[in-house]
Amino acid sequence: MLLEGIETLLILSKEKTMSRTGSLLYISQSAVSKRIANLEKRLGKKLVVPDGRHIRLTADAQALIDRVGPSFHELSGLIFEQQTLEDNTLIRFDCSETLVAGLLSEVMGKYFSHDKRITITTNHTPRIVEHVRSGKATLGLCAGYLPGNHGLTTFHLYDEPVFIVSQQPLAQLPQQIITNDLSNSANTYQASILEHLGITPIMEMDSYTAAAQLALQGVAPALVPLSIIQTLSVSPHNYFSFDALQPLFRPIHLCLRAMTYRSPRIKSLIAAIVDAVPTTVSEPLIKTSE
Repeated sequence: MLLEGIETLLILSKEKTMSRTGSLLYISQSAVSKRIANLEKRLGKKLVVPDGRHIRLTADAQALIDRVGPSFHELSGLIFEQQTLEDNTLIRFDCSETLVAGLLSEVMGKYFSHDKRITITTNHTPRIVEHVRSGKATLGLCAGYLPGNHGLTTFHLYDEPVFIVSQQPLAQLPQQIITNDLSNSANTYQASILEHLGITPIMEMDSYTAAAQLALQGVAPALVPLSIIQTLSVSPHNYFSFDALQPLFRPIHLCLRAMTYRSPRIKSLIAAIVDAVPTTVSEPLIKTSE
């Protein structure tokens, strides 16, 4: 019961609502409330308080999460490792949304013909790493920098270049730009580079596709990875490369628990993804000196 309450609190801290937490745990909203109430009673501390339609963690709740969260995820992962990946075991593959669209869709379309026991979910990189560590995901495909001390086995696939998408031709770097969410720890490195270049982020999207579409409609230029440019079939006349943008590449990694890599099914899936990567980065690019 105590571990059940801790798991519920950890998810609630991310989702901010009882209803969303219940959906992820496949329980009712009232069951979520009951679990939190039981945990508060067990600990003798108030953990959450209402905040409009959401909830807010108390200082005691945040301290509890900071202290036991990493250990809880590790314990969940160790339990996951005791399971055997049989031929009919469902492989849970947690991925960056942009990589599903730009890299994974084609290879998985072919791969499903001989292994249909795979389900794909989309998340941001920090959540993907968390899910793989805890065993909620078997394998992760991450875009951007990984959090430190993750303790996972990783495969660095490649460093994906980024470009400026713009409705109008660009002879030099723009002063203002649309970016993806810079508060996401996988993307925070971009902020200091943009500041050094004298570029101000004026909007931060949760989707590179949205950023690219706004740029193509003339709202403002946008910073967009190559895979999204290819997926959207952006005209070469609407995306531009500058030497100064080279440090803004997106590292792409596969991550999994070390024990998971012993599975022949996982090795086969990883090999298929790795083989698909060169075709993704081989398109001719337009380059503008700066």
